[in-house]
Amino acid sequence: MDSAQKTAFLTGASSGIGKATAIALTKAGYRVIGTSRTAKPGEVRDGIRLVGCDVTSDASVAAAVAQAHAELGRIDLLVNNAGFGIVGAAEESSLEQVRSLYDTNVLGVVRVTNAVLPIMRAQGRGRIVNVGSGLGFIPAPFNTHYSATKHALEGYSEALDHEVRGFGVRVLLVEPGATHTAFEASAVPADAPLTAYDRLRAGYDIAYGKAMRAADTAQSVADTILRAASDSTPMLRYPSGKVARQGAFARRFLPRSLFDRVLHKQFGLG
Repeated sequence: MDSAQKTAFLTGASSGIGKATAIALTKAGYRVIGTSRTAKPGEVRDGIRLVGCDVTSDASVAAAVAQAHAELGRIDLLVNNAGFGIVGAAEESSLEQVRSLYDTNVLGVVRVTNAVLPIMRAQGRGRIVNVGSGLGFIPAPFNTHYSATKHALEGYSEALDHEVRGFGVRVLLVEPGATHTAFEASAVPADAPLTAYDRLRAGYDIAYGKAMRAADTAQSVADTILRAASDSTPMLRYPSGKVARQGAFARRFLPRSLFDRVLHKQFGLG
């Protein structure tokens, strides 16, 4: 391998956005190592080199990053993509379920980033792309806790970017809208459902189905991640897809009262 070839380490690379991104980065000339909780030693899946990693485990993250660094020689790009969602009203999730969500979606990003940053600081360069969500700037009903984890990721990424620029490292956010992936299909239902929300939930489910019929593809998000990774003048935020870009514009410029009315109508809440 050419020692000048760029390298990338990517969490959650076995399916959906992660898999599409790993393939896109490989085609763009990166040497890529991705992670999967189920990866076997030496596994290559769909042309992607995978290492086992559970982002909720300090030891697992440290071992995966060390292995990737040893194989790649350096890490130019980190893509924090691993995560999951909970669908349900806020009070329908137990604290145990919410803790599990934060442990993956927020602390998982922190664990991996903390393991990679010393490598990037020693190199004097690097780029970290955190996969957030349009729900990180537009909180959605029946996705309350997922939205909250992505809001946390927004604040973490922006503050961290200020801290590490002096080391030649940048931190960026990619914010997908609704996307056709296994992630959407495998979102976890709230573990303490309440019948009090059934009427509102029915309206939301109709609106959600409509949104998914117009959803973006994993490839479109992968293309946005590749752009964020390669921009010579990087931006902090990259809304991905038409809906996310429109939402970001509306959130910024519409009066709050009008924005709330639009949001309630969009999510079928009356």
